[in-house]
Amino acid sequence: MSSPTASNRTLVIALLANLGIAASKFVAAFVTGSSAMLTEGVHSVVDSTNQLLLMWGRRQSRKPPDKYHPFGYGRELYFWSFVVAVLVFSLGAGVSIYEGIIHIAEPEPAVSPLIAYGVLLVAFLLEGWSTLEAFKEFREAKGSLGWFEAIRRSKDPPAFIVLLENGAAMAGIIAAAVGLVLAQVTGNPFYDGAASVVIGTILGVTAFVLAYESKGLLIGEAADPDLVRALRKLACDKEGIVGVGHVLTVHSSPDQITAMLNVDFRDTISAGEVERIVCEVELEAQERWPEVRRLFIRPMQGAAKERRP
Repeated sequence: MSSPTASNRTLVIALLANLGIAASKFVAAFVTGSSAMLTEGVHSVVDSTNQLLLMWGRRQSRKPPDKYHPFGYGRELYFWSFVVAVLVFSLGAGVSIYEGIIHIAEPEPAVSPLIAYGVLLVAFLLEGWSTLEAFKEFREAKGSLGWFEAIRRSKDPPAFIVLLENGAAMAGIIAAAVGLVLAQVTGNPFYDGAASVVIGTILGVTAFVLAYESKGLLIGEAADPDLVRALRKLACDKEGIVGVGHVLTVHSSPDQITAMLNVDFRDTISAGEVERIVCEVELEAQERWPEVRRLFIRPMQGAAKERRP
């Protein structure tokens, strides 16, 4: 999966959409007394905060290296992405399920359901707009990969977080609408509370996926296998190199990769030749893959024998 140039356009669109949706949902919840509508409002507020955190994470990840962080601040993005997953679970799923249980235990009939339907329609259209933008960006980045495989291999959390969050939001809006319809048709407000529990469950599953993917990036994930193979080939093709062992890579951010190679040089060449070859490999790698910010080459006799599968 390619690493697109980090852009906040999709995040800004999602932020504006969620702020408008949150305001309309809270007004509708106040007028209608709908539990599901209230929890949907909370969900939109959480989403708005999440977009701000992701934008902050991207900004911080671009800070240059210093003596305290010689490899830079790239993982700030992954840290704040994990925080977003925690917020989705605690403030999104937790509050939704709690409110649903409270309204199931002590049901309150909703009033003015037509207002709620109108707000849900507006929310669905705005979420649809935001989701479509996120969909386009992620589709361009994923290339020929399948959607699930692309999410698993993505190194840019905001790209899939916005997509999954918006998908969960649209599913939540549908659940809220179904709950209101059933509560109105049957005259039983239980369904409104049950819709809140369903919304919370959707958010809980989404939060788990976000946390799992963000955790993997936070502790360190390797670069795309195609890039690893290309780095190995680049080194192997150099005259004077007889074998390449381990090629270890790790992402610090979507566009910051550190790579380390164990290389077996021909015994008959001089130290000066080794230095020249190392310099060539580093310069060519930087030219072909700008995201490879640091490349360390370790001379090692018999390195190819240590090669990992």
